[in-house]
Amino acid sequence: QVQLVESGGGLVQAGGSLRLSCAASGRTVSNYAMAWFRQAPGKEREFVGGISWSGGNTDYANSVKGRFTISRDNAKNTVYLQMNSLKPEDTAVYSCAADSTRLGSRQSSQYDYWGQGTQVTVSS
Repeated sequence: QVQLVESGGGLVQAGGSLRLSCAASGRTVSNYAMAWFRQAPGKEREFVGGISWSGGNTDYANSVKGRFTISRDNAKNTVYLQMNSLKPEDTAVYSCAADSTRLGSRQSSQYDYWGQGTQVTVSS
């Protein structure tokens, strides 16, 4: 089993930055595709960004492209989401997810393991 714990969320003003971390335990996720999703109140969960097991490939939702960067440190069993130029519409609970098949996807159903999430609130 894999346990994922997110941290780094908080309240920030528009235009600010936050860095989220997702620490995995239980087993290594170095050969898992990883992703970040978010869910705002009253909205469906949406894909934010994904990274391949090697870190060599990344994918981003159009809404965050150019502002957010996903990375991973397999030695630390941790995935990161650097969020810059934050907007009020980025306000949501951000969750990380792990896909043991390595395929990765923008679809949440592809992922086996999920963290509890961390709240990000961007004030205008």
